[in-house]
Amino acid sequence: MTTSETRSSYDLDAIHTLPGLFENSLKLYSSQEAIRQFDRATNQWVSYSYKELGNKILAWRKSFAQKGLARGTHVAILMPNCIDHVCADQAALANGLIPVPLHAIDTPGACAFIIIDSQAKVLVTNKLTRWEQIRATGVEMPDLNHVIVTEADEVTDPIQDEHFNIVGAEGFLKAGEEFTNELPAMPEGDDLAGIIYTSGTTGRPKGVMLTHDNIVSNVKATLVCVSPNVGDTFLSFLPLSHTFERTTTYYLSLALGFTVGFNRSIARLQEDLKFIRPTVLMSVPRVYEMIYGKIRDGLAKKSAFVNYLFNWAVEVGWRRFCRENGLPVEPSSRAWLDPVVAGFLDKKVGKPLRNVFGDRIHLFISGGAALNVTVAKVFLGLGVKIFQGYGMTETSPIIAVNKEGNNHPNTVGPALPNLEVRLGENDELQVRGPSIMQGYWNRPDATQEIFTADGWLKTGDVVSIYPDGHIRITGRIKEIIVTSTGEKVPPSDLEAAIESEGLFQQAMVLGDNRPFITALVVVNPDEWARLCKTLGLDPEDDASLKNPEAKRAALRRLKAATNSFPNYGIPRQ
Repeated sequence: MTTSETRSSYDLDAIHTLPGLFENSLKLYSSQEAIRQFDRATNQWVSYSYKELGNKILAWRKSFAQKGLARGTHVAILMPNCIDHVCADQAALANGLIPVPLHAIDTPGACAFIIIDSQAKVLVTNKLTRWEQIRATGVEMPDLNHVIVTEADEVTDPIQDEHFNIVGAEGFLKAGEEFTNELPAMPEGDDLAGIIYTSGTTGRPKGVMLTHDNIVSNVKATLVCVSPNVGDTFLSFLPLSHTFERTTTYYLSLALGFTVGFNRSIARLQEDLKFIRPTVLMSVPRVYEMIYGKIRDGLAKKSAFVNYLFNWAVEVGWRRFCRENGLPVEPSSRAWLDPVVAGFLDKKVGKPLRNVFGDRIHLFISGGAALNVTVAKVFLGLGVKIFQGYGMTETSPIIAVNKEGNNHPNTVGPALPNLEVRLGENDELQVRGPSIMQGYWNRPDATQEIFTADGWLKTGDVVSIYPDGHIRITGRIKEIIVTSTGEKVPPSDLEAAIESEGLFQQAMVLGDNRPFITALVVVNPDEWARLCKTLGLDPEDDASLKNPEAKRAALRRLKAATNSFPNYGIPRQ
């Protein structure tokens, strides 16, 4: 990979804000494709150039300014990944407003909490029903005044609901055409670029305050390590409310004139991979685990010979990977055959697997949670170049990532070049550098708790740091559940909520490195007897505990008891 084929941070040295990154791309790559997404109204894929996207963002800027929003106003964004999300975010940033992204599938109660806690004055959402569900929680939202609904025909005429002004995107943008004054000044590097809510380590979600300098410095440092190619296309399927997706796919792509293709849904991920044909994929381990599970299920139906070929292909490929990355090579009496059989095995096994991801990906990044060792060995052995990284919302988010030719899959790689790392008490990883957050919104005690006296951020992770700088995570200081999609769930609060429901005497929640939360519960005998009576079951019969209808009824009550938690924290089994 030559310098002429890549774009890296040296192109961006003088830029310190997110609007500055986009304006630079608008100037250099105006005719190139910026966004590709599926239009459900026309049932076809549509794309927008940087010039077209810039015009849309300008219209949003004028409309925000027409509403007289003061610099520093908080704008909550509750939408799936789409061009409207990008426009609302970029326009808010350029006007000196502060985006507060919400998880698109979060519960109304969790959304209401963030709107209240962040003191958001504006909510941008794609459907009126989303707002109605939040409104139905009945909680007071004293700071919120404006609700903007983006999907066509959702709101045709403005609605006045007490002190909430509800308007459709068409009306909102039409009003912006009347704005003739000078647009607000662009932000400075030390201005806030977002309040991103994370469960952190305990209790209610906390708003992480990140500045433009924080995020831009992380984009630049990440580019030094991953060096994407000119003309790259990113597939965006993780929610933009996650800092991992927000920084490494959305902000990074638009900073370099790349294309972002928005996935229709996880159910259609494989189909969209083939249509969008991305060259870079930022993912979480769960995606690789799902594909590996399908492979494993398929092999179970195949002959012993097919399984033998598959395992041999992984074995040969793993030795190749180890040689290329300076790792110890496992001894084998048939290693001498590798040059003879490698091409054949790759054609039969490796290439079909790589084609699952499309035919152009050259860079796979896995973050958000630990990648299963067995899964990593299979994919790396079969030529899927996955580079595992590590970070947290509080660090904008990337802390470390593996590199080409120095990829150690049992580690998360070395720290980014602009970050310092050290071991604290109990071998806790501590970090210092320009991408570290300013603190938690309105939580001075929590802010003080996460920083050391000399200003290092405490990650909560127990690690080993190898002589070459690679970081290996071995555990957590506090027993927080981290699902395979990277969500953090504090178990004690969740268990207490479950036990507040009369049906459950005791509860233990599970979910580390799994796709969702599961609860193991002990039922209250009296309440269980009442439930069984309504279902026509014998509560004294152990078989009643395995009855599908009884389990569904119990799960409904369990979900009701935990409905104030984020969607990813509510048990599904």
